[in-house]
Amino acid sequence: MTTPDRLVRVATAGGVTTLTLDSPHNRNALSTPLMTELLAGIAAAAADHTVRVIVLDHTGPVFCSGADLKETAAAYASGTVPAGMLGDVLAAVWECPKPVLAKVAGPARAGGLGLIAAADLAVCAEEATFAFTEVRLGVVPAVISATVLPRLLPRAAAELYLTGDTFDGRRAAEIGLVTAAVPAAGLDAAVERFCASLVRGAPGALAGTKELLRRPTPADLRAEVAALSAVSTGFFLSAEGREGVAAFREKRDAAWVPAPAKDGTD
Repeated sequence: MTTPDRLVRVATAGGVTTLTLDSPHNRNALSTPLMTELLAGIAAAAADHTVRVIVLDHTGPVFCSGADLKETAAAYASGTVPAGMLGDVLAAVWECPKPVLAKVAGPARAGGLGLIAAADLAVCAEEATFAFTEVRLGVVPAVISATVLPRLLPRAAAELYLTGDTFDGRRAAEIGLVTAAVPAAGLDAAVERFCASLVRGAPGALAGTKELLRRPTPADLRAEVAALSAVSTGFFLSAEGREGVAAFREKRDAAWVPAPAKDGTD
């Protein structure tokens, strides 16, 4: 099923919804209309029980150039700028109960890096380039820090935030911005491999695991262990847990695993 959205195209097949940024005329800049459509696409995919994974893709050579500076300049008179909406987008991706994977075939700058970092997994072409360009525009990478800083090595964050220098896909993987960097010719296959693994996870278990990954470092280890023991027990006793154990013992796919797509459509 494909939906002809103006700036974000939506396609679903085999349990995977792909949200494609489709605004190549401005290098997929984060304009208010694009962010509005992206938020709607994430919400719809999160609410669809047939969807297991969300992929963020793009048309054109650039993944995302960051804030729409033309729209920003026009908005100065009102005292508000489109960048204020970016926090809602990053939170929607970060908090989505379903795994989100960013597929990055080309350059990303500023706010685009926040979007990549918000995703649970990110795969980029080795040739893709990245830069935190904010300081060179007289601004700071503030809102994107909520998702970027938990991913990056501290020394790398200091270097790249302060210099605004460009770095490639290999460096992005080394410092934790992306999960993996692969040759451009292998990008589609790498994304497909991750999706094939992710769709085998139980929906409730995937959502619960994402919550675990977001838990802060505990001050009281014993209290944390007790709380997490209750979580584990609850999942083992849940319908998903019982089905998963049964499927493993019976050497079959669990009931939640989507049937393979036959012709690229649902």
